[in-house]
Amino acid sequence: MQNLDYGVIGNSKSAALIDQNGSLEWACMPEFDAPSIFGKLLDREKGGSFDILVDDSYQVSQKYMKSTNILVTTFSSGSDAFEVIDFMPRYKLNDYTYNTPPEIIRFFRYISGKPVFRIKYDPRLQYARGETKSVSAKGFIKSYTHEPTYDSLYLYSDLCNDVILNSEPVEMTEDHYFLVSYNQKLVKVNHSWIELEMEKTKVYWLDWVHRTRQFSQYQDEIERSALVLKLLTYQKTGAIIAAVTTSLPEKIGEERNWDYRFSWIRDSSMIIKTLIRLNHYNVAKRYMNFILDLVTYKDDLIQIMYGIRGEKRLTETTLDHLSGYEGSKPIRIGNDAYHQKQNDIYGVLLDVIHQHLKINSKTIDEKENFWTVTRSILKSVRVNWDKPDKSIWEIRSQSKHFTFSKVLSWVAFDRGVKIAELLGQTYYADWWAEIRDTIKENILKNGWNEEMQAFTQSYGSPYMDASNLLMERYGFIEATDPRYVSTVKVTKEKLLKNDLMYRYRNEDDLGIPEVSFSICTFWLITSLYKIGEHKEARRLFENVLKNSNHLGLFSEDMDFESKRLLGNFPQGYSHLALIESAIMLSGVDEEI
Repeated sequence: MQNLDYGVIGNSKSAALIDQNGSLEWACMPEFDAPSIFGKLLDREKGGSFDILVDDSYQVSQKYMKSTNILVTTFSSGSDAFEVIDFMPRYKLNDYTYNTPPEIIRFFRYISGKPVFRIKYDPRLQYARGETKSVSAKGFIKSYTHEPTYDSLYLYSDLCNDVILNSEPVEMTEDHYFLVSYNQKLVKVNHSWIELEMEKTKVYWLDWVHRTRQFSQYQDEIERSALVLKLLTYQKTGAIIAAVTTSLPEKIGEERNWDYRFSWIRDSSMIIKTLIRLNHYNVAKRYMNFILDLVTYKDDLIQIMYGIRGEKRLTETTLDHLSGYEGSKPIRIGNDAYHQKQNDIYGVLLDVIHQHLKINSKTIDEKENFWTVTRSILKSVRVNWDKPDKSIWEIRSQSKHFTFSKVLSWVAFDRGVKIAELLGQTYYADWWAEIRDTIKENILKNGWNEEMQAFTQSYGSPYMDASNLLMERYGFIEATDPRYVSTVKVTKEKLLKNDLMYRYRNEDDLGIPEVSFSICTFWLITSLYKIGEHKEARRLFENVLKNSNHLGLFSEDMDFESKRLLGNFPQGYSHLALIESAIMLSGVDEEI
């Protein structure tokens, strides 16, 4: 059985996953959404990997270098020991430019004795759709394919090319290095250069964490989750991806497999709100510029998701030649959900725009741009708020009047009112306030189920939905309101199982969900704390922290019985909610 016991490294351009034994099993180059160069994660035989092989006498342990995204895997057998330091270079070149090359550095640091290892270097370019050949050249190993199109990769090392290609034993008496690069290097690659890249990258991450807000409790968990969120940001445009993987299944052997290497408006906006709480305002500014670049004209309709460069068409195809994660197919590239109608995204986006306008100083030109975006969004919400949609959960075959979508339509107008007030536009503030109040009356009348004594998933529905726990967090209802208190308690009763939460338990287009959606457990924890159940909230939080992998990382889903991590990984949605719960349990609850 595979488990998501991986560490993630990255540099805000691309990312890679390395398992507990130091095997590099997932990497896409040159950018997040590019074809994989190592894809063993999705096919143990065909996918390709970069393995470190030692005999059974070695003990292997793994951790992050403190306060960084640099991964350290230690191999020891008696007095024989070495460690592998994995990272993707990232550091400032000047005030405005970052070095984020499409490359992975694996630095083998000698510790003691005479440890022996072998390398299995087996890249499979272009999702392993054709044959990849690796050949020795002067100064590097070149791997290339012509199928379906030409692509190439370069490996630099201080070891002899034949030793690597033939997987010959290496007895360590000194340090060694490997540089996997999408580009042929123009600089001289040697030990001093590799170590300098490592030190520059280390300093960058230490500085970034130093600027992160400190809390009295759970600081290590907050810090690690923040570092994950930063890895998911795309340097060029400010876009934020949901996860670094595609097609990791919600349940083994089933087809709930999606490509998450795209920027969802909802996820990204929530991540930005969290990073602002942690004092990382530059990330927010870059994301807001990404939004402004998307909405170029007043009649542009905002999609629920985009490519990392702002692509609007994310056509979904499948890779049928790969067996999938533990046989789970299909393997999807692209995401057909991009054309769905989800009314909640507007509220989430206007919430973060309001936050951005409050905190960061703006030129008059920037303010006018955001004002135009705000009016364009609310024009769309005014027309669509009372129509059915696909909901936050992207239920592909069902359109309904989902309660949470209505709540976020209320949020859209509520934040629109606040934005108008900030910018001195009293006419719009008064107009939008009337629409806001109309939406609220509609929700209180139709979203509340008297029999269930709770706000339910959709109008007239008897089913609970974890997303309604966010009603209080967005300011729609007070935590002390009996209707909200009752909704939290009924949601817990109906959706909590073995201290983990379902999103919902009713049937969707793929059947009845069978696994926990990680973010929902954190939503419940925060909601319980808000209604005064502090002891239970802390108990659940402590329990769920035990379910992370060995490095404190979470995926999208979790098995109720085994607590096995499932779904795309690492999941930004899960880590932002972890941060929110940890901050709450630290006794901090301010409105941003």
